[in-house]
Amino acid sequence: MYDVNSKHADDFINQEEILETLAYADENKNNLALIESLIEKAKLRKGLTHREASVLLACEDADMNEKIFRLAEQIKKDFYGNRIVLFAPLYLSNYCINGCTYCPYHMKNKHIARKKLTQEEIRKEVIALQDMGHKRLALEAGEDPVRNTMEYYLDCINTIYSIKHKNGAIRRVNINIAATTVDNYRLLKEAGIGTYILFQETYHKESYLQLHPTGPKHDYNYHTEAMDRAMEGGIDDVGVGVLFGLDKFRYEFAGLLMHAEHLEAAFGVGPHTISVPRLRNADDIDADAFTNGIDDDTFAKIVACIRIAVPYTGMIISTRESQKTRERVLHLGISQISGGSRTSVGGYCEPEPEDEKSEQFDVIDNRTLDEVVRWLMEMDYLPSFCTACYREGRTGDRFMSLCKSGQIQNCCHPNALMTLEEYLMDYASPETKAIGDKLIDKEVLNVPNEKARQVVLENLRLIRENNRRDFRF
Repeated sequence: MYDVNSKHADDFINQEEILETLAYADENKNNLALIESLIEKAKLRKGLTHREASVLLACEDADMNEKIFRLAEQIKKDFYGNRIVLFAPLYLSNYCINGCTYCPYHMKNKHIARKKLTQEEIRKEVIALQDMGHKRLALEAGEDPVRNTMEYYLDCINTIYSIKHKNGAIRRVNINIAATTVDNYRLLKEAGIGTYILFQETYHKESYLQLHPTGPKHDYNYHTEAMDRAMEGGIDDVGVGVLFGLDKFRYEFAGLLMHAEHLEAAFGVGPHTISVPRLRNADDIDADAFTNGIDDDTFAKIVACIRIAVPYTGMIISTRESQKTRERVLHLGISQISGGSRTSVGGYCEPEPEDEKSEQFDVIDNRTLDEVVRWLMEMDYLPSFCTACYREGRTGDRFMSLCKSGQIQNCCHPNALMTLEEYLMDYASPETKAIGDKLIDKEVLNVPNEKARQVVLENLRLIRENNRRDFRF
């Protein structure tokens, strides 16, 4: 039976509830009066239920779909302005004992180069990332309890935070590793991680079991309940997502929102971020062999409907997507993107030799971080390297309460300006710096509070003239 408060996966991601939701959406996909009422409800910026949002996703009326896209764009502006947060993944190890059929790290793949970074190698990779301008990393690793231990992860986090190179520093380390215990999540929290990220891959239990035939990840319930254990371990910023293309997208959409509703009901705070990756080719994986792929129009509709349903939750799109696709969905709801990414184990300090490739998937957007920053600014977005909320303790329900009230912008806009100025001074090409200087001069006028604006202007001066760094609201 469906129970949003239950700690059991089969209750809060209930198969019968999802099927009833999809049937309801099918019955009402052309019910213009209902769809109009849901759009009006969504305009209150309080979100929609998984069932309500599923009706919007199923909607086939062109005029209503145009209203859905316009509303998503407006909600994105209301909560996130024109800011886009930047990050990079750092793959620590691709050793894995799972049998996932869509991932080249699966145990039966005998020809992919297996690697695990040493602490010295991590140091070199982090310095290379700092020299690009990154301040925020997402650590990635395969599941191997012998090689990839919690002690190893904790050492990696400690190493990363300890590295100060020139003006560079990684100020927030997020981590995407396999489901683990409450005690281990507590250790990650104590180590100072930002967000714990774990993708569900698919919420369809039968498909999940087929796609994960062997290894500890085969346990659907243990995996699906991981965020509950993470929050019980004190991690109040968690990131969820599905891998679109593994199963039917409308099923995944409903399950994703039900998961968000469960976390809100059970812990008082929903997910900090939602990611929307699509299945891609990799080493021995042919994405075309999977029959549930979604086209760009459907992908854009999914992004828009998620933004409407959970207006206060960050949304992430990676370099799995092309520049064109990323450009299309930025204004519909995306608030974080990666730039200059490598999906290999290492590869930032020195490119991998052709015979030692270890990528998890093919990167579609291969531009440098500087090119991505310039591209964003040319479209009037404000690239942000801000990590202030995490470091000021504005996480979990404290972050969400500020975000839901709209007050978070009083912190985010100034912090985005100051961290962008750091990037321009330390890492930007002359062309990027020229565009950025003009953008900052324009955007500083949009800091609403006069006193705060004067503080920002003084801090910008200190960054430029006195080589000062790391100001934050």
